[in-house]
Amino acid sequence: MEKEGQYFYHPLENIEDIDLFYDAVERQHLTRAVSPERPYTYWTIELYDQKNGIRGGGGLGILAADTRRIAEQMGVPFALITPFYPSETKQKLVGEKVENEHLPVKYTDFGFRFIDNVFVKCCGNLCQLDVIEKKFKNTRIIAITEPNFGELYSGLSGSDHRLYQEVALGFGGYAALKLIGLKPAIIQLNEVATFFAALARLDELTSNGMDFYEAMVYTRKHTLYTNHTLVQAAEAEFSKEQFERFVVPNLKSLAVKKWLHDKFENGRLKLSSATIEIAELRSGVSKLHAKVANYHDLAGNKVKFRAITNGIDLTTWALPDILEYYRELNLIDELNLPVANYAENLEKLTTERVRELKKIGRTKLNQILKNRPDQNGKILQFADDDFIFDFKRRFVDYKRPDLPFKNLQQLRKILEKRNAHYILTGRVHTGDEKMSEKLRQILETVAGDEYLREHVHYIANYDELLAYGLSVGANVAINLPTVGLEACGTSWMKDVANLNLLISTHDGGVADASINSYLNVSGTDEAEELDMLYRRMEEAILAWENDFDLEYLLKKQLTAYLPIISGARMLNDYLDYLFPK
Repeated sequence: MEKEGQYFYHPLENIEDIDLFYDAVERQHLTRAVSPERPYTYWTIELYDQKNGIRGGGGLGILAADTRRIAEQMGVPFALITPFYPSETKQKLVGEKVENEHLPVKYTDFGFRFIDNVFVKCCGNLCQLDVIEKKFKNTRIIAITEPNFGELYSGLSGSDHRLYQEVALGFGGYAALKLIGLKPAIIQLNEVATFFAALARLDELTSNGMDFYEAMVYTRKHTLYTNHTLVQAAEAEFSKEQFERFVVPNLKSLAVKKWLHDKFENGRLKLSSATIEIAELRSGVSKLHAKVANYHDLAGNKVKFRAITNGIDLTTWALPDILEYYRELNLIDELNLPVANYAENLEKLTTERVRELKKIGRTKLNQILKNRPDQNGKILQFADDDFIFDFKRRFVDYKRPDLPFKNLQQLRKILEKRNAHYILTGRVHTGDEKMSEKLRQILETVAGDEYLREHVHYIANYDELLAYGLSVGANVAINLPTVGLEACGTSWMKDVANLNLLISTHDGGVADASINSYLNVSGTDEAEELDMLYRRMEEAILAWENDFDLEYLLKKQLTAYLPIISGARMLNDYLDYLFPK
């Protein structure tokens, strides 16, 4: 054990020092496989799982919920650790402006049971956290919460409250695991907000007498950092003074305190820098993302990421009738993994059956829309032969929800050809005044055009249910991120799974396959991209009117993307990376 003034510590100049340390001896893979007592632990600051009462902000939370469900289907012992936020935001339109409504939620209403309390130290106070749990077959959700915990992403990214939430998740969540009697076989850190879970493990090992080098090697070998963003500069920074109030009081090891102290530069620390150092295993969420993610260690060396593209839980996101059709065609196995000859079997797909399935999906969409008025207060109900384009994703600048509205005359001309509808939905982050204003401008512009007012619909309070309804009930999905800014995206995967045509730029997970696998939007500038977008929208309309073209495009999409969108493939890739045979 450490004593005051005694450090089991050797100063580390950079991350490569540790590499040299254990490269000098025979390197082994992870010491233990997963088991019920040593589960795969998955740490996330957000979980978007409405069925289980936790509502996130976007794709990161939806991915977390999918990953747990996939682990359950595959029989992988799995523990997801996340906060339970006692308040959630719902969005509504007031005129042409999005307003937030804050509603309290109780974990007891969603089947969570109280386990006990754990404590974290912040600002001289002992903060009591409830540990709650919901168990499934071989997986569980472990959450920490307290009445004043606040909402997801409350406050600025570098604020005291945000740091408190992240410290509570890391140190409180790690204490919760011990309380329940679990030891992590692997710690997967989803984004840097979860860094403190690995720090808690390093501190426990070192304060219990393990040499600092050995503890660091062990922690690094058993920690996977999964990055979901592209640019390190975009990460939140915290000051040394903030760490002294919120982080250091929770550390017992003098060596760990010294290690952490050395990571500050000019009195500030990017969590990504520390996360890169504490995790030997690092993954990006698409091939392109892993290649271009611009992260560097403290020595200035570019960090390499293993490409493990995100996937979706097909049992959750595909219309059950479509999933059954995939099984009839022998495209996927019992775990929803594509079979070896799936591409050959795809030749049996027929547009007649596709159109029947889309009618079933349209009925489901109409059921969901019964309580979802558009910006005009109108309840939308679509006939089987109505044509629907949809844009359903987080309402952020780089996803360019406003691009189709750059030339209203051309957009109207395209919609008029087929009397088509364009559904726009997506959550505007609280405090994002720029995107709130862009949405207001879109709606104001649409309101001024008699035809578009009846054919362009914005539906507020975007959530899982609306995402599902549009995936199964629309005809064409529009995905327009500025190339180089989307890490992966999963909304488009749900569209591909549900037999929608995809119009997209070649970015994120879409870029895992050939540019000819879907209706691509590209150009040397925005004007060229806009022209290409309109041409692709016209092509999509024509394809749905011609069985041969529709069959050709759908088969091409599914051949390219059925393996990519598979969540079972994703989890298999993680297991192969973490526990190589």
